[in-house]
Amino acid sequence: MGILLVYDVTDESSFNNIRNWIRNIEQHASDNVNKILVGNKADMDESKRAVPTSRGQALADEYGIKFFETSAKTNLNVEQVFFSIARDIKQRLAESDSVTP
Repeated sequence: MGILLVYDVTDESSFNNIRNWIRNIEQHASDNVNKILVGNKADMDESKRAVPTSRGQALADEYGIKFFETSAKTNLNVEQVFFSIARDIKQRLAESDSVTP
């Protein structure tokens, strides 16, 4: 299983909700679930941005997860996010299969 934690870079409250979502994941999902933090609407004008890239990266680093900024409108990094989570899940499953007797 993989989880994409997506927030809107123009909406501070959506970014602030990420910690709550991670707590819920820790309570209800398996410990080794793959997660990626995604800041969406990266195509928006900088004057509309409420969450700088550095804050997104810092939060991802705090939780030890990958971070991408995307734009669903322009398709910026959208495929990369899905390829990355799929690759991570495949690698985790392969590693668990090699350990399981």
